[in-house]
Amino acid sequence: MKPVPFEKLHKDGSLWARGQTLDDLPTGYWEWFRKDGTKLRSGHFDKGEQVGEWTTYDSAGRVYKVTQMRRASG
Repeated sequence: MKPVPFEKLHKDGSLWARGQTLDDLPTGYWEWFRKDGTKLRSGHFDKGEQVGEWTTYDSAGRVYKVTQMRRASG
C-alpha cells in the first residue's frame, strides 16, 4: 500500500497542513502553516505517531524550537 497525499485548508482557503497518510494515519513528513503562509511546525509521523525531531517556527518562519519526540511505550 502506498501513502496518499493529504492537504487541509484554513477556512480562507490557504494551506493549513500538508503530508501523507497510510491506512488513514499520518505518515512521513508533515508541515503546518499559518494563514499568512509561513511555516508553523514540521515533523515526521510513523503509523500516526509523532517521531524524531519536530520543529516549531516563529512568525517570520525562523526555527524557534526543536523537540525530540519519544515513542509511546507499548
